[in-house]
Amino acid sequence: MSLRPAWLTFRRYAAATTGMTLTLFALGVYTAATGSGLACEAQWPLCSDQLIPALTINPDFIEWFHRAWAMVTGFLIIGVAGWTWLGGFDRRTRIAATLAVVVLPLQITVGAVTVTVGGLVPGGYTVSTHAAHLIVALTIFTLLGLATIWGGGRGSARLLRIATGVAVAGVVASAVFSRAVPFVTYSPGAQAGFYVTGLAGHLGLVATVAYATEAARAGYAGVSRSTARTVRRLAAGATGALVLTLLLGRDLVLYTAVWERINLVALGVAVALAAGAGWIARDADGAGTATEPIGGD
Repeated sequence: MSLRPAWLTFRRYAAATTGMTLTLFALGVYTAATGSGLACEAQWPLCSDQLIPALTINPDFIEWFHRAWAMVTGFLIIGVAGWTWLGGFDRRTRIAATLAVVVLPLQITVGAVTVTVGGLVPGGYTVSTHAAHLIVALTIFTLLGLATIWGGGRGSARLLRIATGVAVAGVVASAVFSRAVPFVTYSPGAQAGFYVTGLAGHLGLVATVAYATEAARAGYAGVSRSTARTVRRLAAGATGALVLTLLLGRDLVLYTAVWERINLVALGVAVALAAGAGWIARDADGAGTATEPIGGD
């Protein structure tokens, strides 16, 4: 008899963990943008000589809350990997989830180095460590997204359309907060909003590529293989352009007028290619249905 409640399926657990990771990403951006990463007197894992600082909204609390959320999320990520091995999931799902866990210590280490300037590692709060922190976080997020998608079972024309819809909505919404488009001031809150929407679009594009690849190989009812390949190419191109905007959303380069134009072009390309993938995928008639997840959820 299983102790797991019937409603707690792998897809739901993995999706919730991916959502926690997305939130962690936004919290990390907000923490850095407000300068709270330099709070806690450059200590890690303690914060201003305390395990838990005063629970009031201040830089110490923001940094501590980010760390606490990261700790909980880390354990959930380990749980995703464990479930894939114990639940009889296919090889690609196990590899994606396991790689997320393998990369996790690197992310923790880089995060610790980032906030220990003048402490354990002098000079830790630098562009290179910020870049590494961002790239590793994006890698973990992508791997969790793939584990969720693959672990949920076979796709369908309907899931492909949903994925492209999420991609288009996320990429377009990210433009509202992007530093390349002067809609809103690129404040710490706007930066967090940019990464929430941008990462949602990124996940939609990753799902689009995954489902389109499956449709091109195994076929979906209502989706020709040539259509699937076209959608995959467009989504892959949009993913590359969107990742560039995500990298340029942080101060990893001297953000000159040239980089601003590059950012704007990349954002335009991401929107155009994602919209193209969605437009082509709309013709899928949804006749296909998703099968039961591998490993019985």
